[in-house]
Amino acid sequence: MPAGHFTDQDFEDKVLKQKGVFFVDFYADWCGPCKISGPIIDKLADEYQGKLTFGKVNVDENQATSQKYGVMSIPTVVVLKDGQEVDRMIGFAGEEGYVKMIKKALGE
Repeated sequence: MPAGHFTDQDFEDKVLKQKGVFFVDFYADWCGPCKISGPIIDKLADEYQGKLTFGKVNVDENQATSQKYGVMSIPTVVVLKDGQEVDRMIGFAGEEGYVKMIKKALGE
């Protein structure tokens, strides 16, 4: 199951007001490294299904959320737990880097 999409309109309700861990990928369709990271994030969404929620935010279409989180470079991944940011990675971290972020957020 690929990662879902969050928008400026639903980010608060779908992420900030929810309990649990959220892995949020800020990306753009024109971003080369984002195109590489997308399939990896979708794969991790399958592997960690039920443990945390994966979602993507298109920075071009959702500028308010991108600005709120100070996203200046993409890809940027923000990990939130119970609505609070707990980790951030700017640039393409590779699958290993993303797994480290996930395990840290889950306390593994």
